[in-house]
Amino acid sequence: MKILVIEDDEKIVNFLKKGLEEESYSVDYALNGDEGLYLASVNTYDLILLDIMLPIKDGIEVCRTLRTNKIFTPIIMLTAKDTTEDKIKGLDIGANDYLPKPFSFSELLARIRVQLRTQEMPQTRLKVDDLELDLLSKTARRGEDIIALTAKEFSLLEFLIKNKDRVLSESVISENLSNMDDDNISNVVNVYIYRLRNKIDKPYEKKLIKTIRGLGFKISDA
Repeated sequence: MKILVIEDDEKIVNFLKKGLEEESYSVDYALNGDEGLYLASVNTYDLILLDIMLPIKDGIEVCRTLRTNKIFTPIIMLTAKDTTEDKIKGLDIGANDYLPKPFSFSELLARIRVQLRTQEMPQTRLKVDDLELDLLSKTARRGEDIIALTAKEFSLLEFLIKNKDRVLSESVISENLSNMDDDNISNVVNVYIYRLRNKIDKPYEKKLIKTIRGLGFKISDA
């Protein structure tokens, strides 16, 4: 499990990093909101610990931007502010939980486990418009048509749909799909995007996979 800590107090960062790594979590960190927003946008995390009082961009702006950009990684807000108004504001913009400072590490771990358990609830079907993936049978269907996919094509399509409406760069796709490594194919991500398009888009009027020039790819029903 990979956690991103966005916190400007280096003592707290070191405390959290050490404690979480001892609990077998992998930890990245950022010391300001701008860097934290960048890391959360280009990497995939299981959970984000986000301080509200941050330099450059505060935690409220970071959380709002992530949700606007369709990044729904669970967020636990950390803050010295402990008013009902602040809690409501954080939760209203998409935070999943709110923990006032100072907090006990054991309570933080308990709240992290709650969020991760929620995310681990099995999802067996993914859908974009009339395209549906069955994760148990490893089958794809568009409308009434069953689409034959290789294991790599299925993994890529699953990753795209799980990040629906989010622009994914070639490097992000490659890093998150270990089975995309293929020494015999140059530009491997583009090759498999092309193959997927031929199967799930080309025969149909509505195209689901979009190329965002200079940035990457996304799947969307818009």
